[in-house]
Amino acid sequence: MPNEQLISLGITVILIGFLLLVVGSFGSAEKSQVKVGVGGFIGPIPFGFANDPRMLWVVLALSVLLFVFMAR
Repeated sequence: MPNEQLISLGITVILIGFLLLVVGSFGSAEKSQVKVGVGGFIGPIPFGFANDPRMLWVVLALSVLLFVFMAR
């Protein structure tokens, strides 16, 4: 595929994602809890921050998996 087609395909996917977010936010009138988690590495040590204990374990597990695959 030429680069122009890949760029327009990527922009289309991003716009569809934004549209789905907007439609989803109007569709739910009830209150919902938002769980956020962020992870990364400081050298070889994975770390994570989250506002839910289960989300923290998920972030740490994904960070360790990413580290294992990147270390190969």
